[in-house]
Amino acid sequence: MSAAAPDAATEVPLASEAQASYTVAVRTLCDFTAKRGDLDLRFTPSPSAQEGIAGHQWVCARRGPTYQAELSLSGRCGALEVRGRADGFDAPANRLEEIKTFKGSLALMPDNHRHLHWAQLKVYGALLCAQQGLTEVNLALVYFDVRSQQETVLHEQHTAADLQRFFTEQCERFMAWAVQEDGHRKGRDLALAALRFPHAEFRAGQRDLAEAVYKAAASGRCLLAQAPTGIGKTIGTVFPLLKACPGHQLDKIFFLCAKTSGRALALRALQTLAPCSGTREPATLRVLELVARHTACEHPDRACHGESCPLARGFYDRLPAARSAALARGQLDRATVREVALDHGLCPYYLGQELARWCDVVVGDYNHYFDVHAMLFSLTQAHQWRVGVLVDEAHNLIERGRRMYSAELQQRRLDEVRRAAPASLSRALNRLHRAWLALNRTHGGEHMVLETLPARWLGALQELSTALGEHVTDHPEPAGSTLTSFYFDTLHFMRLAEQLDEHTVCDLSHTPNAAGRAPLRSTVSIRNVMPAPFLKPRFAAARSTALFSATLQPHGFCRDILGLPADTPWIDVASPFHADQLQVRVSRHISTRYRDRGASLQAMVDVMAAQYAELPGNYLAFFSSHDYLAEVVARFEACHADVPVWKQSRGMGEDAQRAFLERFTVTGQGIGFAVLGGSFAEGIDLPGQRLIGAFIATLGMPQVNPVNEQMRQRLDRLLGAGHDCTYLYPGLHKVVQAAGRVIRTVADQGVVHLLDDRYQRPAVRQLLPRWWKVA
Repeated sequence: MSAAAPDAATEVPLASEAQASYTVAVRTLCDFTAKRGDLDLRFTPSPSAQEGIAGHQWVCARRGPTYQAELSLSGRCGALEVRGRADGFDAPANRLEEIKTFKGSLALMPDNHRHLHWAQLKVYGALLCAQQGLTEVNLALVYFDVRSQQETVLHEQHTAADLQRFFTEQCERFMAWAVQEDGHRKGRDLALAALRFPHAEFRAGQRDLAEAVYKAAASGRCLLAQAPTGIGKTIGTVFPLLKACPGHQLDKIFFLCAKTSGRALALRALQTLAPCSGTREPATLRVLELVARHTACEHPDRACHGESCPLARGFYDRLPAARSAALARGQLDRATVREVALDHGLCPYYLGQELARWCDVVVGDYNHYFDVHAMLFSLTQAHQWRVGVLVDEAHNLIERGRRMYSAELQQRRLDEVRRAAPASLSRALNRLHRAWLALNRTHGGEHMVLETLPARWLGALQELSTALGEHVTDHPEPAGSTLTSFYFDTLHFMRLAEQLDEHTVCDLSHTPNAAGRAPLRSTVSIRNVMPAPFLKPRFAAARSTALFSATLQPHGFCRDILGLPADTPWIDVASPFHADQLQVRVSRHISTRYRDRGASLQAMVDVMAAQYAELPGNYLAFFSSHDYLAEVVARFEACHADVPVWKQSRGMGEDAQRAFLERFTVTGQGIGFAVLGGSFAEGIDLPGQRLIGAFIATLGMPQVNPVNEQMRQRLDRLLGAGHDCTYLYPGLHKVVQAAGRVIRTVADQGVVHLLDDRYQRPAVRQLLPRWWKVA
């Protein structure tokens, strides 16, 4: 067996099946075996790739004619072949160099980095001595400051025997893990080849979905699958992709969700398919749940380094034992990762990040693969993994993708930074301040579309970003400080500014001040309209990506706006439900247009009260905003105080959300009021008598405002039908998702009231589920 790394093993024919062979790069070997000391995430600016290359060239150019740059080295230790390129070797001086570029003070470089650099250099030294028959060598670790262009050189003299011992230790440690991982991979593939669907039979339509996902993985294509809620999309997509792993050599499966509820469903499905084997024998399938840093952090009041947080102190020293203990568990949800981490005195969040390299299935948020700095995407590229990606409730990826590749800078944040910044930054800060004031004078009003970012303002921002970078390099501050946070914001903004094209719009919005007592302040925004160019490389990096949802139409719109290949198959899975299970009623005389909302309140209350009187039980009522919801609740309670009601509030935490859902009991009665498109409009499961009906006010369309109007105009230019792309399609996606909470099983019965006269229009009706019979 030949492997680029133990986490990316690839089988090849063997001369002897009893003897597996591996090939590994020096950097990969040392990354796994030689990390020591604390986890240290204090911000230390690093050179860009271009600066790093230029720095290496600069150092090599200073050396004499006998200097050999980029020296290829390789050697064996048992079944392991190690390869790499040393930065430079001067034969007459017998000096081998490893060049590392940096910015700022070398004293601020974390110790674990320095230890890793020496380990790499020692491995290169061992390979050099063996390859050229040397008895000793002078090792030189060269640190090159890309700003000052000064070198700091650290020397160590080593015998070939000492280096060979070090090399052998690293190789043996690596091989022990690689052999274990090879065994896990073979056992996993055997288990998945024998995997059977966990239920007696597929639900109607579920088999069609599963077959489409499997075929997409087999052919290396993407897939758009529209499938109704309640069909069992989670297990219907995970099962076929697991089955595809052995035959199509998939290294990993990433199950990506928009919300926490989606992660929970995925983890339950995976537990059903591959139950935990316990701690006595290794798990055949390793499943990891990735969570947000703020959710997993045990000490939010402390910084992520060993001098502040006890769970960062000695992190890499205790990591190997924790890693082995965790992987033996197999099912690594948030609670399990936390338990193992705390047992070994480690940070749960960063243990989870490390475990992602070794798990077969990773369940996490969209941002873990699709964001600008997405970890799973970076690992996929670095290790050349063959991955299958499942995107749950994929209609959400449109808006989430837009937000990932949008940015804004607020003038009030600049004011805060000016008050807190040292004098050395005054010049750059004042220049941007003046440019911003001039921008406000030139572009008055509440909102202004910018054809391009103003050159004077952008130039001042670039100068400030450079100055901030130099300051935080020389004077590191906590990552959450005002200055550092603003610096990160400018970096993100500048990065997107460099990629401006027709898929993005820029605007200036003003914030009025009370009674005009203070100067006008504004926000400059880069708004992504069509995330296709940014998401396309993510789809290309995966062996296959299946995007599924109950609302993925029109499919051409979803395909093009997300950047999927033009030949991406689309399936519309037939529903297992029948029209006689769900009464769909349109209130033909209610208008929920903004101008008519005041007049709609009583009519809405009357419809809801009549339905409740006809059949008491649990209902959900959805509204386009918290304000509209509050008005209807107030009117309903005034007219029908005997009917129990409960409502979603702004900024509802997880405990409050859980309490809201717990009101929907089998014997309960009442109406829960919620926001369309919010936490209770999708991803929740209330089967049977827990929910027997829903009232949906409005078409869910986004508000008409200057920002949405500029998006409409741009989408009209890019895709045509700008109004539908901006307003109608996103709105009806929310409506269908909310209505999908009512019928969850083939035994359910329920009713949905569509409270708006526009539901009579053919253009709206054609976007509703085919199995509905609208009265």
